[in-house]
Amino acid sequence: MAELSLAIPKRWQPASVWLLYVVGFVPATWTFYLGATDQLGADPVKTFELFLGIWTIRFLIATLAVSPARELFGWNYLRYRRALGLLTFYYALMHFTVYMVLDQAMDIQAVVNDVLKRPFIMFGMAGLAMLIPLAVTSNNLSIRRLGTTWILLHRLVTIIAACGALHFALSTKILDLEQFIYVGLIIALILYRSWRPIARSRKKSQGRQRNRAVASVS
Repeated sequence: MAELSLAIPKRWQPASVWLLYVVGFVPATWTFYLGATDQLGADPVKTFELFLGIWTIRFLIATLAVSPARELFGWNYLRYRRALGLLTFYYALMHFTVYMVLDQAMDIQAVVNDVLKRPFIMFGMAGLAMLIPLAVTSNNLSIRRLGTTWILLHRLVTIIAACGALHFALSTKILDLEQFIYVGLIIALILYRSWRPIARSRKKSQGRQRNRAVASVS
């Protein structure tokens, strides 16, 4: 299958990645401005917190979708996967910061009580904790130094996605259409990531069997 990619000259490709970062931060910047100018309704902290959480999920889905899009449809956007992953981390960190600083006023006991009352928060915190090492090692130097360990470490993204889906789904008593869509996409992408190694193994096995059959005939 032929791969399709953005028709951007090679010299401009690094700039396009930085442009993705700039565009990626626009929603958070604009909503922060709305909050600072008292335009986020009766509960601006909660509104901002939920907004950042939704964008975390959106960037997580986009990150997970890069490889399937390339393998299934030939859409090659691998150069943007690192930026999308880091944007996922930054939005998750902002979401957590708003919760801790603005919502709970850094009151640890209040946070503990909130976790006991609403366990879905634990899934969110666990996902953020696992995102930290992935964000720290999302650079070429770490890839070279860690080698295969880097690959194993970044497989945590599947567990992170599951935590994100649980956090998002359990955050409300009744799921709305948007939550159904996002959670469904995450589940589908997790299943695809789980199925892909099995499919590759079967393909290699079938290839070896064909080679043996050809060898036996000849």
